[in-house]
Amino acid sequence: MDDEGRAELRADLIAGAVYPGDPEMTPEVIEEHLMLLDESGFLRIFDADGATWIALTRPLRTPRPLPSECPPPPVQEASGRFLAVGGARERVRAEQGERASEWARWEQEQERTRIPKRPLLLDAPPIGCPDHPNGRYADCGPCGTARRRHDRWVAQQRYEDQIAKFNEEQEQEGPW
Repeated sequence: MDDEGRAELRADLIAGAVYPGDPEMTPEVIEEHLMLLDESGFLRIFDADGATWIALTRPLRTPRPLPSECPPPPVQEASGRFLAVGGARERVRAEQGERASEWARWEQEQERTRIPKRPLLLDAPPIGCPDHPNGRYADCGPCGTARRRHDRWVAQQRYEDQIAKFNEEQEQEGPW
């Protein structure tokens, strides 16, 4: 890679430089990885001067960059011409289409209006005693007892809701 983030696409050399001695990193695997990086916009793959080249879209800045001997990438075209090896580009596009439809379904589900659940505190016993139904900052023994009863009731209701939700999920998933 030169100072401008360009190099000739030689999958065998890239495999040796990035994954030295790894027999699983074949030139075909490296080309597939480069195709994915091209699809994501990390780099561009282009043909020039009878060879295939790669160019980083955001190369690192160097204080005194040397002029590049590699050809510059062409102006971005709408079609993105490059011959996919083993159908990687088509597979990536198909996966992106699937993810887009999944997100569209999720978005529709989120935008659907639902009846809100009734807040527990509306059904809870009062916070304070009969003389102070909304509680009191000063010490009042009956208010403290009522507050503990209130807290216990809310905790019990939350626990029962969690158990009901858990059981509902177990029924939907089935035993396996």
